[in-house]
Amino acid sequence: MENVLSYYPAGTLEDYGAQMGRVVHIGELELAVFHTSTGEMYALDNRSPHPKGGPLAEGIISGHFVYDPLYDWKIDLKEGQVQSPDHGQVRTYPVLVEDGTVKIGIPSESVHTGGSR
Repeated sequence: MENVLSYYPAGTLEDYGAQMGRVVHIGELELAVFHTSTGEMYALDNRSPHPKGGPLAEGIISGHFVYDPLYDWKIDLKEGQVQSPDHGQVRTYPVLVEDGTVKIGIPSESVHTGGSR
């Protein structure tokens, strides 16, 4: 079955400060959305791949990398790949900006709204 993306609004471009992360909830997903100093937007799961987990939205941005705020792991915002010597991966999501609105592409089967967990 083909993986179909649906794009969900996640605020306006003005809601995102440069080199800052922001937590966005889409259905039951919690995402970390970043706006780099060069104007690029990235979205990934707001959970560190470190065995003890932790949030990523509070991380420090440098170029197209985020540094995990708890463990200082360097994570590529484009692919979600943890850089050596550490290892792991974070799921990433495409981001579009249309007429100043930030939209995040989520596979249809990943979004659950309402109901019990």
